[in-house]
Amino acid sequence: MFYGAMVWDPWLIVAQIVCLQCLYYLGLGTFMALLVGTRVPRLTLLYLFDFAILTPRTTTGWCAIASFLLAAIAGAGFMLYVIERAKKCLDFAATLYIIHLFICIIYGGWPASVTWWVVNIVGLAIMSLLGEYLCIRRELQDIPVRIRATTRDNGIASKASEPPGEWDDSSSLWDV
Repeated sequence: MFYGAMVWDPWLIVAQIVCLQCLYYLGLGTFMALLVGTRVPRLTLLYLFDFAILTPRTTTGWCAIASFLLAAIAGAGFMLYVIERAKKCLDFAATLYIIHLFICIIYGGWPASVTWWVVNIVGLAIMSLLGEYLCIRRELQDIPVRIRATTRDNGIASKASEPPGEWDDSSSLWDV
């Protein structure tokens, strides 16, 4: 995708939102299975969408908090490949957490726990800032250009077709 020629494509945006949301819940489920699943007899959707689970009073609560924060870090990595633009990271991260809020409201009611709000706001900050950082690093990478011409057999041949190990750096582009 060319960065200068952005076209309004609502289907692409919806597809990116759905893809990012699915990857986020895949990562959250994986971290929950690793950290919380070893402590509870049965891992259910309760641990993903019920605000009462995120409590600093129990070890399981701390493992759930860690799972949400690790999923935010993983979500930033997913943004690098799904969103690809630094200026869109905050929008997509906020959309992800707003959708998560709506799912939590449908599942268990309005989140009345301060811990739930703090964990999700910190997760939003981690996902958007780390996602922006990763995307900016990718956007600022040099674009590799491997086209150089040399004179060979009374004509100009391109060195781009030769393997990199066989290039002769003694001549420059302007030696004709």
